[in-house]
Amino acid sequence: MATLAVLRYDEGVRLDPDRLVALYSDLGEAGAEQVVCRAMEELAARLTEIRRVADEGNPAAMRRSTRLLIRVAEQVGMLTFARVAGDVLRATDAGDPAAQAATLARLLRIGDRSLNAVWDLRDRTV
Repeated sequence: MATLAVLRYDEGVRLDPDRLVALYSDLGEAGAEQVVCRAMEELAARLTEIRRVADEGNPAAMRRSTRLLIRVAEQVGMLTFARVAGDVLRATDAGDPAAQAATLARLLRIGDRSLNAVWDLRDRTV
């Protein structure tokens, strides 16, 4: 009988803590907290929307949502998240459904880890 191997890929995320420090320095604690909270909500909403429009096969909406996600992720220093979203955008632009599905699955994994990493970092600095 054949044995089925399950591969688990554990990719780390990269945050730019300097961007968060700059937010806190520029906006103060209350202002930075508001920006970070809004960014986390926006990123979670964009991820949900990207998944939905991918399922619907709507590349124009996919591009729009992905670009918004990249902009917000970069604002709060979520470098890996933004880079992987760029990979999704390139796969969508290329019209390659296999690459789009693969990069989207990666984006969803990285997105979850990135959101958790920012909350963890925020909790340690507050």
